[in-house]
Amino acid sequence: MRLSPLETPPRPLGNSGIYVSALGFGAGHIGSPNLTEDEVGTVLNRAVDLGVTFVDTAPGYGLSEERIGKHLSHRRGEFVLASKCGYGVPGVPDWTPPCIRQGVDQALRRLRTDYLDVLLLHSCPREVLTEGLLEALDDAVRAGKVRVAGYSGEGAALLAAIARPEFGVIETSVNWFDQQGLTTNVPLAAGRGLGVIAKRPLGNAPWRFPERPVGHYAEAYWDRAHRMAQTDAWRAGAKERREDDEAWVDRALRFTVFASGVATAIVGTTNPIHVQRNIDIVNRGPLSIDDLDCARAAFATAEGSRDFHGLV
Repeated sequence: MRLSPLETPPRPLGNSGIYVSALGFGAGHIGSPNLTEDEVGTVLNRAVDLGVTFVDTAPGYGLSEERIGKHLSHRRGEFVLASKCGYGVPGVPDWTPPCIRQGVDQALRRLRTDYLDVLLLHSCPREVLTEGLLEALDDAVRAGKVRVAGYSGEGAALLAAIARPEFGVIETSVNWFDQQGLTTNVPLAAGRGLGVIAKRPLGNAPWRFPERPVGHYAEAYWDRAHRMAQTDAWRAGAKERREDDEAWVDRALRFTVFASGVATAIVGTTNPIHVQRNIDIVNRGPLSIDDLDCARAAFATAEGSRDFHGLV
């Protein structure tokens, strides 16, 4: 297998002082118990070897934290590590200061590290963004267990988090079918010096489903994709446009990685071949102006697009 590294230079994660790879690794899939340790170790180390040095995990991702600790802790200085908190501590109520404090220590043990580069409150409701909860996050930063705190989510809670001085990073959905944040959340965050982590850059790959995947993670994005495909903007170039899986992954990933204000876009995979494919795509650089204009116009003019809010 031909191997080539990520060529896009590292980017600043807002004003945090942390630099991240433009293409990040979403570690949700590697938490599956169906994978062997050899498979997990291969894909994680291949990503870091090739310059995909931002790794995003969470306590809710199965075995993900433990496996990152097992397979990457000996390389801790070579990658930027983000995890999440606010839930998932046995015997402790979610969204409470004790849950934050114990959750941080739990993550450090699982990940076999002394610190997290980024710690994100994981899609918590706006009403729990209380002084006590945020003070617990600040305590973790002051103790050196966390370099920068952030918030992962959408909607009113995300807007409230952007305005809080305790946060230096946000994680939000940005993709071909989820563009509203590019005119609201992302520029607001950038204006306040917050780093932006883009999740779901492929939009759950709705093009892979010939019919609506009812009940599947991709259903809402499938509906948006279908509506965008009916617009004049999308139909205009239909004869010249490829719409196979390879072409869609290319346009979707480049759209997000090179969106203004995005520091890194996280893509999950268990396949080292896909790691290289994603790197090759990012190495092609930004989409053409024509492709970007088409994407923006198709999103803006799709039926019901005013209700195409960011998906949690």
